[in-house]
Amino acid sequence: MTALIDLFDSLGPWSWVILGVFLIALETVVPGVYLAWFGISAIVVGTLMFAAGDAISLPWQLVLFAVVAVATVLAVRRFANKQDVESEDRDLNQRSAQYLGRVVVVEDAISGGRGRVRVGDTLWPASGADTPKGARVRITGANGMVFTVEPVTE
Repeated sequence: MTALIDLFDSLGPWSWVILGVFLIALETVVPGVYLAWFGISAIVVGTLMFAAGDAISLPWQLVLFAVVAVATVLAVRRFANKQDVESEDRDLNQRSAQYLGRVVVVEDAISGGRGRVRVGDTLWPASGADTPKGARVRITGANGMVFTVEPVTE
């Protein structure tokens, strides 16, 4: 272990740059985005070491790496979570909610609170007041894939 530490220390700032490039290259093999930020942090520490020369000892280099790594991860998390994308269709992934307010025809009479309605070319389960086949009803809600309907009064 001491031989590895001596090698790391003997390369000086290049050891940090090599470690950073290695971590970024490893990121392409490992799923997720975890190692890239530590690789960038190692390159930043290497760059700071080039500027500072031999003024910073190895333990302080490790502390500096930890601080830069935490700052990098926090900065990335802060900006990565800013995905306030507004959709024109708020119910895009809620298929049953897209039909609220639509008037449809009862295909299987609603009896005992259960029946089926035709929406386009598809039959959907429905619940509501007893309604005969062929009557027009309005979709007022959805519980999962079961529409809640009420008779249309015109």
